[in-house]
Amino acid sequence: MSRTRWRLGLGATAFLVAAGLVPAPAHAEDVTDYAITVDPAARGAKIDDTMYGVFFEDINRAADGGLYAELVQNRSFEYSTADNSSYTPLTSWTVSGAGQVVNDDGRLGERNRNYLSLGAGSSVTNAGYNTGIHVDEGKKYDFSVWARADAGTALTVSLQDADGTLATARRVTVTKSGWARYKVTFTATRTSSDGRLTVASSAAAALDMVSLFPRDTYRGEPNGLRKDLAEKIAALRPGFVRFPGGCLVNTGSMEDYSAASGWQRERSYQWKDTIGPVEQRATNANFWGYNQSYGLGYYEYFRLSEDIGAMPLPVVPALVTGCGQNKAVVDEALLKRHIQDTLDLIEFANGPASSTWGKARAKMGHAKPFHLTHIEVGNEENLPNEFFARFKEFRAAIQAKYPDIQVISNSGPDDSGTTFDTAWQLNKDAKVDMVDEHYYNSPQWFLQNNDRYDSYDRSGPKVFLGEYASQGNTFKNGLTEAAFMTGLERNADVVELASYAPLFANEDYVQWRPDLIWFNNHASWNSANYEVQKLFMTNVGDRVVPSTATGTPSLLAPITGAVGLSTWATTAAYDDVRVTGADGNTLLTDDFSGDASQWTHTGGGSWSVQDGQYVQTDVTAENTMVSAGDPSWHDYDLKAKATKKAGKEGFLVAFGVKDTGNYYWWNIGGWNNTQTAVEQAVDGGKSTLISKAGSVETGRTYDIDVKVRGRQVTLYLDGQEWGSFTDDKPAEPFRQVVTHDKKTGDLIVKVVNAQNAAARTAIDLGGAKVASRARVTTLAAGPDAVNSETSTAVAPVKSTFDGVAGKFSYTFPANSITFLRIRQR
Repeated sequence: MSRTRWRLGLGATAFLVAAGLVPAPAHAEDVTDYAITVDPAARGAKIDDTMYGVFFEDINRAADGGLYAELVQNRSFEYSTADNSSYTPLTSWTVSGAGQVVNDDGRLGERNRNYLSLGAGSSVTNAGYNTGIHVDEGKKYDFSVWARADAGTALTVSLQDADGTLATARRVTVTKSGWARYKVTFTATRTSSDGRLTVASSAAAALDMVSLFPRDTYRGEPNGLRKDLAEKIAALRPGFVRFPGGCLVNTGSMEDYSAASGWQRERSYQWKDTIGPVEQRATNANFWGYNQSYGLGYYEYFRLSEDIGAMPLPVVPALVTGCGQNKAVVDEALLKRHIQDTLDLIEFANGPASSTWGKARAKMGHAKPFHLTHIEVGNEENLPNEFFARFKEFRAAIQAKYPDIQVISNSGPDDSGTTFDTAWQLNKDAKVDMVDEHYYNSPQWFLQNNDRYDSYDRSGPKVFLGEYASQGNTFKNGLTEAAFMTGLERNADVVELASYAPLFANEDYVQWRPDLIWFNNHASWNSANYEVQKLFMTNVGDRVVPSTATGTPSLLAPITGAVGLSTWATTAAYDDVRVTGADGNTLLTDDFSGDASQWTHTGGGSWSVQDGQYVQTDVTAENTMVSAGDPSWHDYDLKAKATKKAGKEGFLVAFGVKDTGNYYWWNIGGWNNTQTAVEQAVDGGKSTLISKAGSVETGRTYDIDVKVRGRQVTLYLDGQEWGSFTDDKPAEPFRQVVTHDKKTGDLIVKVVNAQNAAARTAIDLGGAKVASRARVTTLAAGPDAVNSETSTAVAPVKSTFDGVAGKFSYTFPANSITFLRIRQR
């Protein structure tokens, strides 16, 4: 429902008042809108220390140019195009004079094949990331380069921006024959975010691995992490770190370590490429369309986890591609190699320094094991049967050698549907320990699904909610995620792990929104969602204290709205559209024998009447919505004929259309023509209500019939019932959970009020003896508030409240999240 038409979540009495069904009381300001009742004598679910964590994937340039502190972009001249079809080795570099990138027998190493041949008297300049290389006045920066030149060759290294020098230039003299590493240190004389690093040579020289590293990395680690970004992760106090993906993991895993060219692996991520000396690590064009150096590799992920006290949780490929692709490997030798790689990874993490891979770890500086306890096989697999056949082989091999390692499975890319149901049944049948669920849904969905895990089988596999977010970085998004998180905690006996996703976004290189932490080359800032996650992650508690609260009545008003037609990366034709009321009266009819004057074009694409059909002809356009009718329509039948002409997907028929951001549509042949689903858009954010596998044939005409009755919708395709749903769950904006902190003795009352009215609430602590003063942390802001580099609109406010008793009242502000820490006596 559009929030402009119905006010939800005011408490039962206030809801009826707002709806005009009962008169307002004489003293409305005295009315208690909600009541919370706590039962401290009851024993709720135990909450593990590892419940909340973070998920790091190299998306949005999260690693190079982000968490990995290296300031030089493309330091080894290895860049290629996203599909590895051609080289772009001078990306971010400018040569002055003579210079070319060479790949021959004189290379630095087998995985570092390109190098720069620089002519005498020539120079090369690197532009870094974002606007350039950032340096801070007075800070030290370590330069290094691998060079091969005649002894006595001088390399002059300088830092400058458009206004002049940023540090005193340094000179390096080549002293050895063959490749050798040379180092100097700069001290910045002023602050700049637009710096350039230049290396000039007095004679012909070969250069590779040109690096500039801030001395001040997180915890002072060499080859370390950007301090401000790592500190933001640590401040969350995460219980685990899931890495390195995500779609980064399972796409491209079909390739072996050495492809035809000897170094390219199309979008492939393989852990052994990411360890050892950085000059021996690969560079690869990744799934997200840019190059990654692997300077931030598995060793660094394990070190980060250890440094912040988090459990490492690596994800390995299962050789079945998810992320919108449908492919399963049939190469048994390659499958066995990946299984062995997984066993080797566990040895790298946990093996003694005398073992093969434990020795590799120790050689990198960490003789002690990393104490790996969990490993995940696969990510968002959308071929559940094929995936599970391989998963069982991985699990059997791991359990045979490492029986204490918990092996995590997954349930595909969606929160429901055929793939999800099939995957869960396979996981249950095989008694899998834990299943990774992922979903990115609308704020409405998160408000409606607080009870999602209430009905999960307590004796079945546990849930790892590895990726979730509500499609935005406003405070409204954070509020709805917080409301949902109260349900995660209430069901901590089922949901053992949870992590928002993605973690980072470089503001100039964004592939995915929303994101938890935003940054550029000189600053970083917490999203509103980050502040929500931090509040929950740093106030978890050890056990749930059972509690109940009053809520919102179910929706009773019928689904209302006009009708619409649309396409997505497809050309399609529509004909014989008819809308008939439940009483049989015709509301709309159009056979397109004339014009299309009844339709309003609200989306993209190119619509026109052709040969008595309404045709959208732009095969690249997404969401080309045209609509017709009255937004007040309800209880009607929508019939239409649809024909796909060309393109990637099928066609979409909309109903309940209020405006461009609020509607339902039946997406027939979506997701690259693999699924058919009904999606609901609320304020622009979409969520899936019902989904099944299905595709559309090009050139075939389909009969579509949508029956809307009250809040129930039944859908027919070619005269056969395809499915139905009832959209009657309220978007409940008032949610709460209570936990107990054993260390402090505190009851932690956590309340989310995601509405534009304060919630006056009676709280009954069930006879618990408590101190009269509570420590309070509040997040409150306008629903559209957004944090940025220059503005922190959403930030926690700490206070105290002196009115605590066995029974007391508290008014929770509009659009707020409030944590009351109440000391028990």
